Amino acid sequence: MHYEIIIQALWIIIPAYIANASALLVGGGTPIDFGKKWKDGRRILGDGKTWNGLFVGAFFGITSGFGITIVAIYANNSNEFAFLGLNDFGRFPLMIPIVSSICFGALIGDIIESFLKRRAGKNRGENWIPFDQLDFILGVLFFSFLMAGLLHILGFSEYNWFLKSFSIWHILTLLIITPFFHLFANFVHKKTKT
Repeated sequence: MHYEIIIQALWIIIPAYIANASALLVGGGTPIDFGKKWKDGRRILGDGKTWNGLFVGAFFGITSGFGITIVAIYANNSNEFAFLGLNDFGRFPLMIPIVSSICFGALIGDIIESFLKRRAGKNRGENWIPFDQLDFILGVLFFSFLMAGLLHILGFSEYNWFLKSFSIWHILTLLIITPFFHLFANFVHKKTKT
């Protein structure tokens, strides 16, 4: 696998990583499930999934996505970095729904995993490998696929951004690398709390 594939895959996922990390750092406040329990007697999601984390995390992720779009446009027009083929998320205005679907997809994927984790009897903070590590990547892939398809069908884009941006190698790269990033970030987070 060429290193360009790894760089391209990680480039696309930067907004999702930032959204996910920001939700963790700025979370708190009203839980998304409003403290309610499911019919199994366990919390629907738990205190770790909050409205504040969802919207502030998405805001930081989307903002970063707009920033890296500008960097990608510059890099792709330069002689030194054009060979990397950095993704510009379809440029303006297509980048707005695309980057938003990436960030909200990451956070919604994490929320869905939290729901399933509670149903499996796992507590908040308890490891649930590999689901804890892959939930937000699967959310990104699913929601950005839907958004890109919708934009293409409605005629807002002449091509399907997802199909143009993600090869099987990009997807495999993210599915392999992300668990290591996630485990490392959790290790660092736990160390800083002690």
